[in-house]
Amino acid sequence: MKKGLFILLLFVCFTIYSQQIIKGKIVSKTNTPLENASVFFNNTTIGALTNQKGEFELRFRNNNTYTLVVSYLGYKTFQKQINTSNTEFLTIQLEEDDELLDVVEIPKTKYDDEWKYNLVRFKKVFLGRTKLAEECIIQNEKDLHFDYNSKTNTLTAIARKPLQIKHKGLGYLITYDLVDFSLDHQKVFFSGYAQYQNLRKSVRKKWKENRLTAYNGSQMHFLRSLMTKELENNGFVVNQFKRVKNEERPSEEEIQFAREYIKLQGGVVRFGNRNITPKTKLDSAYLTLKKARELPKYRDYFYKKNVPYKEMISYENNVPFLDFKDYLMIVYTKEPEEENFIKGTFRKRRKKPLNVQTSHLVLLHGKAKIDSSGILLDPNAAYQEEYWGFEAFANMLPLDYQPIK
Repeated sequence: MKKGLFILLLFVCFTIYSQQIIKGKIVSKTNTPLENASVFFNNTTIGALTNQKGEFELRFRNNNTYTLVVSYLGYKTFQKQINTSNTEFLTIQLEEDDELLDVVEIPKTKYDDEWKYNLVRFKKVFLGRTKLAEECIIQNEKDLHFDYNSKTNTLTAIARKPLQIKHKGLGYLITYDLVDFSLDHQKVFFSGYAQYQNLRKSVRKKWKENRLTAYNGSQMHFLRSLMTKELENNGFVVNQFKRVKNEERPSEEEIQFAREYIKLQGGVVRFGNRNITPKTKLDSAYLTLKKARELPKYRDYFYKKNVPYKEMISYENNVPFLDFKDYLMIVYTKEPEEENFIKGTFRKRRKKPLNVQTSHLVLLHGKAKIDSSGILLDPNAAYQEEYWGFEAFANMLPLDYQPIK
């Protein structure tokens, strides 16, 4: 009995001393302590509120590079990348957000049918269409304000307060400070600051299983596997392809001219089956729009299988960078696609579902720095398509997540 107690005490001591702490203080420009300021590492479960003296402590286990975020009502959000191996005391001064208080005025929101329709569109592209997205609840939906520009076909969203997202599938309460959101011709862009909290102290078995499923095959899983050279063991196959313009598809100028010509002739632009041989200029205009709808803008040409590590990653002063030419086709072989992905965005079901998940990745600004947590330090450095594009916010995990071995 004494031996068992001794082993237990050793384990407890190891757990306590394996934790590391960063301490600091949040003040205003006049050095007034700010109580209840939110201090956290972006996209992690590591966070705290300041006390009456404006002081905080962040506890964590593994050293890493994170974006430290400090938010307080009426002040500009502070953000800075820090390496947690540097444990010096932090004193951070927040600036008053004069623009927020004096200039930016969000119009009064009408919770009508148009707002409800835009809310559905927002949740579909922001949370996603996966099974996990169905278990996400935005608890303060009415803090969202939408603006639709019919000329550019762009939907933008503003949140009056940080979104409170209860994720019953992964077991998190997520506070998300939405900075930008735009949906333009089925291309979505959003950015913000996320703080994760476990819904309970003890993590349910269902949550553990769902978190592991969300992790497997994800971009985080891929980047971690790339850095440790375990792609094949972890179920990844990486191919390479080029993308060229489809010359058979009408140009944007031809498409726009066809639309305007049909309207001038009193016609209505429809995408029905008009299997016609063009005899008039109006027939040609309809045929142009038919081709525009049916033919892809680009064609992909596969040219390399099993891309070598040295052609995907490079190092500068021992810092890893994602570095490759053209596009990567990343195939995860250990999980099939979900049913909603097979159906497609426009309900165009493929003839045969695949038993793998295929994603496309392209670099937008040359090479991109990889953090050891398994993310790109600049989230706008790469664009992802196919399955990773299908897996939106609801399938994202905090950066300090580690799969159970």
